[in-house]
Amino acid sequence: MTRMLIAGNWKMNGDISMAQNLATTIAREGDASNCEYLLCPPFTAIQTVAAAIGDSGISLGGQDCHAAEAGAHTGDISVGMLTNLGCEYVIVGHSERRSNHGESNADVKAKTKAAVEGGLTAIVCVGESEAERESGDALAVVGSQVASSLPDAASATNTVMAYEPVWAIGTGKVPTVEQIAEMHIHIQSVLAQELGNDSAKTFRILYGGSVNAENADEILRTDGVGGALVGGASLKAESFLAIGRSCP
Repeated sequence: MTRMLIAGNWKMNGDISMAQNLATTIAREGDASNCEYLLCPPFTAIQTVAAAIGDSGISLGGQDCHAAEAGAHTGDISVGMLTNLGCEYVIVGHSERRSNHGESNADVKAKTKAAVEGGLTAIVCVGESEAERESGDALAVVGSQVASSLPDAASATNTVMAYEPVWAIGTGKVPTVEQIAEMHIHIQSVLAQELGNDSAKTFRILYGGSVNAENADEILRTDGVGGALVGGASLKAESFLAIGRSCP
C-alpha cells in the first residue's frame, strides 16, 4: 500500500531562521514510516531546508515551476533549478496561482509536462469556487480541470492530484466528509477515463483546505483521500506532525 503524502505548502511565509528551525524539528520528530512528509518552502529557503532535513526521509519540493527549461522569464524558476537543489516534487496549478497569476488549465498542463519530463513529481491542484459549489457545478468544474491539466505522460508514479476547494483555503471552512469523498471518487473516475483504470486506482489524491490537527483524522480516513496538502498548519511543527500521525 502506498504511504499517504502529507505535504506542507509554506506559501510566502518564513525567513531563513524560521525555515531552518521548522525543518530541523520536523526532520527530527517526523516518522517517515507512518507517512511521507513533504516540505515545500519558499524558493529562498529551499537550500536551507534541504540541509536541515538531510537524509531523514522527509521529502522536498517547490511551490511552482516554469514550463520552459531556461530563458528570459524574470522571477520564474525552472524544473532543473529545483532538481539541482534536491527537490523531488513541485506544486502546480494551486488556486492562488490560477487566480493571482491567471494560470489556465493549459498553463498547468505545460508545467506538469515539464515537471514530469524533468524528473519531478507534480502535485496538480484542482478545486471549485464557492459560487461554483453553490450552483451545483463543482463536479463538472473540477472534472474539467483534471482532464485539461494533465499531459499524456502523467501517471500515478510521477503525478499526484490535490483537491482544494477554493472556498475552504485559509477560511476555516471544511467540506463535509461526504462532499470530500464524492469529489475524490469523481476525480478518480475522471483519471480512469483519461489515463486508464489501472493507473487511476493507484493515484494519490490529496485533500487540501483548512486541514488541521483536529480534523485530520476524519479527513484522512475518508474514501479516496490519499493524503493532505496543508497550508497554515504546516507552519508549526507540532500541528504538521500531528496531521501526519493521523494517517491510517
